[in-house]
Amino acid sequence: MTATDPALTALAQGWCALSLLHGRIEAHIERALQAHHGLSVREYSLLDVLSRQHDGDGGHLQMKQVADAVVLSQSATTRLVSRLEDRGLLERYLCPTDRRGIYTNVTEAGLKLLGEARPTNDAALREALDEAAKNPDLAPLVQVVETLKAPVPV
Repeated sequence: MTATDPALTALAQGWCALSLLHGRIEAHIERALQAHHGLSVREYSLLDVLSRQHDGDGGHLQMKQVADAVVLSQSATTRLVSRLEDRGLLERYLCPTDRRGIYTNVTEAGLKLLGEARPTNDAALREALDEAAKNPDLAPLVQVVETLKAPVPV
């Protein structure tokens, strides 16, 4: 492949369109969550991921798994957990079977805020997708996003 190869150009254009769609959606959701709930998109995502933990096998996530789920580095995730813990939305505790492990749970206050923020997040996502669908360059990506199912954990 060369820099002028049409396949490379199409690939680069597709990547740019995907990046643009992601940026627009994230910015729209960020504004809505901040305005109505004082949450960032990352904070909302972290609360959402941690709220899905359970007491069964593999039900609690290690920090690396949490970081992967919210698409942040482990150090950025740890700082985010600390900020939400300071706000009383999360709490950490030692793993009962492995004293080296530390888990994080969403507090009642965190669950309440997440419950209040979820409709805002969902509505902002829908609005952002509807707006993007009006753009001929983004409409095919919106269609793909709307047909995706949640990935099955491996």
